[in-house]
Amino acid sequence: MEIINTAASVIKNIRIQDILDMAIIAGMIFALLMWFKTRASRFVLIGILLLGGVYLAARFFQLYLTVIVLQGFFAILLFVLVVIFQEDLRGFFERIAMLGQLGKPAPPLSRLEKTANIIAETAGNLAKRRVGALMVIQGNDPLDRHLTGGVPLNGAVSEPLLESLFDPHSPGHDGAVVIKDDRVTMFGCHLPLSVHTARNGNMGLRHTAALGLTERSDALCVVVSEERGSLSVSEGEALLAVSGPSTLHEILEKYYAKHRPAPQKRPVWAWLSENTKEKLIAVGLAFVLWAAFGYQRDTVRRDFFVPLEYKNMPAGWQFNEPPVKEAKVTLQGPDQAFRLMNEDSLKLSLDLSALAQKKLEFPLNRDMVNTPPGLSIAEISPAKIRVSASRQVAAQLPVSVGVVNRLPDDLVLQKITVKPATLKVMLDSRMKPGGIRLETEPLDLRNITSSETLFLKVNSLPGVSFPDGKPAMVRVSVRVGKR
Repeated sequence: MEIINTAASVIKNIRIQDILDMAIIAGMIFALLMWFKTRASRFVLIGILLLGGVYLAARFFQLYLTVIVLQGFFAILLFVLVVIFQEDLRGFFERIAMLGQLGKPAPPLSRLEKTANIIAETAGNLAKRRVGALMVIQGNDPLDRHLTGGVPLNGAVSEPLLESLFDPHSPGHDGAVVIKDDRVTMFGCHLPLSVHTARNGNMGLRHTAALGLTERSDALCVVVSEERGSLSVSEGEALLAVSGPSTLHEILEKYYAKHRPAPQKRPVWAWLSENTKEKLIAVGLAFVLWAAFGYQRDTVRRDFFVPLEYKNMPAGWQFNEPPVKEAKVTLQGPDQAFRLMNEDSLKLSLDLSALAQKKLEFPLNRDMVNTPPGLSIAEISPAKIRVSASRQVAAQLPVSVGVVNRLPDDLVLQKITVKPATLKVMLDSRMKPGGIRLETEPLDLRNITSSETLFLKVNSLPGVSFPDGKPAMVRVSVRVGKR
């Protein structure tokens, strides 16, 4: 009863985002299932899926030791998968890369049926004359990485062309011819050899190469035996003998119809009726994964110290003292949302445009924070920020030179001149410029041995700032004489 109540609670809390999440994962799982359906390594995949099911069950029933052991196993599983499914993964990603070419129109089936007839008749003629041949009919998978050598051709398929390419006096007769749709794209190619020759008995080199390519791609290979004058077809992991050109023609027509289907409108229920088992497995696995890892159970609260960003400072205003740099923001939501958030993106923006109305206290509210998706703000501390700022007015203040120590005994100070004598500054509007004087950094008279000119920095005062924000420099001329 408890399990039923838990399941009902899970289903009740499913959101639109969760349905979209599960739909994407189900689509990915379905694509993987369909890809591995015809692969020998599918049994390894089934074993890994069973272990994954055990792991999910162990998490649900809180079997601590089993969870720990399987977590360690899955930590290295990625490297194991790369080794086991190396060829399958390459092919899978190649098929994804080929999705961009789906919009390219394929030749009509009538032309492909004519091509199938030409290939079958040519293979039959070569078999009668005991001329060896290997023809590759390319499907949807790219073949470039499987082929070595070869010469590009891109010629229309015809009996004279194929017979000339496999003529014993032709330099490429020992290689394979690659046919894509109704064009001969390459000839004289060398194919990878099969590693499963033992189960097919004693095979020639052409048969081994044909099987090696079809084990790695969805291509179909037609082989003409030079020794026996027989015909064979290799597709997937199977190498089948063909009785004659008519049978070969039927096989080629079925292959073209499968890989270059004629465009047709099908009702939705017709699509749903295909591969029903794989679709149900994909949807079920997506739901189980969501329930195990994506279901939002308990609400979690976490504190973050978020930097305060001050914006829209009115022109002519300035901080009197360093403002508050950060505030504590408490977020609440599911643990999954916290794992997906980027903490560095959290910012709290405070609008200071109201300073012009001499408002110095600003409340911090939820609208000032860019809240991450799936989370909400529970609390902001402090609730208010007091800003110490004042309006600045332009003023001209005189500059004097700060002097320390005395000149050497044999010298007398005659005059100290400052240029410029006054500097433009920004002054707190509450201050009166009369009686305020700027002073340079100290001038040590002990270092003066003759009349000279120096550049000294002007010290700033509280409530006084320079327009460009940088310390001002003045030229100080010191004139001395002998006693």
